[in-house]
Amino acid sequence: MLTISNLDYRIGARSLFENASAQISGGWKVGLVGRNGTGKSTLLKLIREEIVQPSPDTSIRLNKGARLGWVAQEVEPSDETILEVVLATDTERHALMQEAETAQDPDRISEIHMRLADIDAWSAESRAAEVLMGLGFTDADLYRATREFSGGWRMRAAIAGVLFSEPDLLLLDEPTNYLDLEGAAWLETYLKKYPHTVLLVSHDREMLNRCVTHTMALEHKQLSISPGGYDAWLKLRAARTALLESQRAKQEADRAHLQSFIDRFGAKASKASQAQSRVKMLQRMQEITVPLEERTVPFSFPTSTDKLAAPLLQLRGASVGYGEDAVILSGVDLRLDPDDRIAIVGANGQGKTTLVKSIAQRLPLIAGERTAPRALRIGYFSQDQMDELRPGETVLDHVRDALPEGTPPARQRAVAAAMGFAHEKVGTNIEKLSGGEKVRLLLGLMAMEKPHILILDEPTSHLDIDSREALIYALNDYNGAVILITHDVYLAEGTADQLWLVKNGRATRYDGDLNDYRKLVLQADRANAA
Repeated sequence: MLTISNLDYRIGARSLFENASAQISGGWKVGLVGRNGTGKSTLLKLIREEIVQPSPDTSIRLNKGARLGWVAQEVEPSDETILEVVLATDTERHALMQEAETAQDPDRISEIHMRLADIDAWSAESRAAEVLMGLGFTDADLYRATREFSGGWRMRAAIAGVLFSEPDLLLLDEPTNYLDLEGAAWLETYLKKYPHTVLLVSHDREMLNRCVTHTMALEHKQLSISPGGYDAWLKLRAARTALLESQRAKQEADRAHLQSFIDRFGAKASKASQAQSRVKMLQRMQEITVPLEERTVPFSFPTSTDKLAAPLLQLRGASVGYGEDAVILSGVDLRLDPDDRIAIVGANGQGKTTLVKSIAQRLPLIAGERTAPRALRIGYFSQDQMDELRPGETVLDHVRDALPEGTPPARQRAVAAAMGFAHEKVGTNIEKLSGGEKVRLLLGLMAMEKPHILILDEPTSHLDIDSREALIYALNDYNGAVILITHDVYLAEGTADQLWLVKNGRATRYDGDLNDYRKLVLQADRANAA
């Protein structure tokens, strides 16, 4: 289906690919993995021909006649309905349906309707509706104009469009960034059943384990493909590294043995030819190198120095929202203790973010009672806070402002380094940081306050898999309470021991684990599809 040969590509002086090659067969579901910044999105652009192939020796070829599909951008706001926009992505059906309305020639009309029958055009609306509802749209949403939806929902519509059009090679770049846990669970199931080839870039470990048949790794400027999901690739990589280390140790022993013979007998006439032979053997040996793993800078959430008694926070009969005319949740009775680890689940738009904003006092309660110790400190992270970082100022400026006045410059730089910003990065302006670096800075600034409660609303959207793993370790070492909203099942399972369910205007404790909840969601999706 896709063949990549001798790929060389540089951005300025930085090389991303050096003579990289890979081949993907038809029907494979391939997860493309690699650290942030290694070139995964660049590779997709090369496949889509958004970037000119860099050298005459490079070849990126699709099977003849194969259709390529990807999400270019969010759906434009217009008076067209969401359903109409998705149906239009099947360009052949769309053109035939329009021609059928104006065609006059009986033979042509017959040809059109025969072709429409061949491509199963009459079931298109139900298939498009199934995809849209799987991604979180309601039945009523299908007939609303696209201009009535936010950018995030229009991006979901764009994902629905490319899934509905069923290209022969489907390229997806971090699709779960736009989905909630429910949408991600549906997408996993859909991709497993997808009838053609998929190349998926994702940092969602569980998705990469559940729905791919092969893993393509981008490491050390090379591409390699192995069967199985992400965990299977990790085991294979560890085995390869162990084998290389064993071979290298044997080679070093052989070198030492040869050198010992040369040193001992090189000056003796009777052994001179044998010594010279061993010199040539040493020269012919190709050194076995073990690739160095890049180190992930850990996260850290320092222990609060002042312990608070339980409960840390309690809501009684609370109503939350954006005013008396915009109540999102009502009758909320929830309690948070110092050692609680909570994951909040529920479809997008149900009120998860509204609830945590009210807990963090970013929104006032509309009704009810919120009780908490006066000394309580809450660390709150959301994607919206990226807009609060000050363009034109550096990482060091933000760290300096968060520290007590008069903190020595060496201490300021040490704090920035602990967040993952080395000497060459602390002077970088905020607008030049990657999404992952901005997340690191925000989490680091929040940790400096030594909060009793951490509230994290989708913290992983810009983090690679290794950084997500580092975040799990940090949250498990943290001694306060955690409230987490995430579409990353691996992160939630690795940190949370309780679930709160936000649904139909209520927020309650959910008696079950994430696997139980996932089954519940998929059962509901099947019922909606029916």
